[in-house]
Amino acid sequence: MANAQILVPLGRGGPLSEALFLARPNRFLVDAELGGATVQAHLADRGRLKETLVPGARLLLAHQPAPGRKTQYQAVAAIHAGPPERLMGLDTHLPNRLIEAALRAQALPPFARYPQVRREATVGASRFDFQLGGAAEPCLVEVKSASLLIEGVAHFPDAPTERGRRHLGELAALAQAGARAAVVFVAQGSASAVAMHTAIDPQFALALAEAARRGVEVYAYACPLSRAGIALGHEIPVLFETTAKEHL
Repeated sequence: MANAQILVPLGRGGPLSEALFLARPNRFLVDAELGGATVQAHLADRGRLKETLVPGARLLLAHQPAPGRKTQYQAVAAIHAGPPERLMGLDTHLPNRLIEAALRAQALPPFARYPQVRREATVGASRFDFQLGGAAEPCLVEVKSASLLIEGVAHFPDAPTERGRRHLGELAALAQAGARAAVVFVAQGSASAVAMHTAIDPQFALALAEAARRGVEVYAYACPLSRAGIALGHEIPVLFETTAKEHL
């Protein structure tokens, strides 16, 4: 299946509304103005987002009421004015759903020989995003979303990630023991490459380089994001040595 055919809709395909960001009372919520009223929306992205979530910023909200849910809305993207308009994804589950769809369609060349895909696989004491099977050797895959774009390069992470560093160490140990393990970066937008944001988390950059040295495979894909959803794009390089400007 061609990459262009893999697309996951924003907000699970439900209606989207444009709103204005007002405040972020905590890591999990945003206050926004929608149709002249103030509403609260759930925010899945735990990053700092201090250059994105500024008063008056335009957001896309998905209406997702559910029994027991405290908010009726989900913040799915921030809108950067153009032309052309550019979206920054705020739903951290969206890249995983995209990669899952691509893996099941066997649309990613490094993993095309695996017909079996299992989510949130536990190996030992650790849990990983995907375990692939049906081939001679199984493969563990971790997905990382790089939505922060600086001068055309997607940077990861946008907040210190102890969990991310721990996963890299676990994957490296498995790879060194002979298992196949991989990290896939989803660069949201028209990024030309993925770089590690050493100004935010220098230890993650060191851990990724060490994991690659010990046999963990590292891939990145530029994945266009629009109001229709996120699409699987082409493979782009990972720049292990590049650092972001310390202006964030």
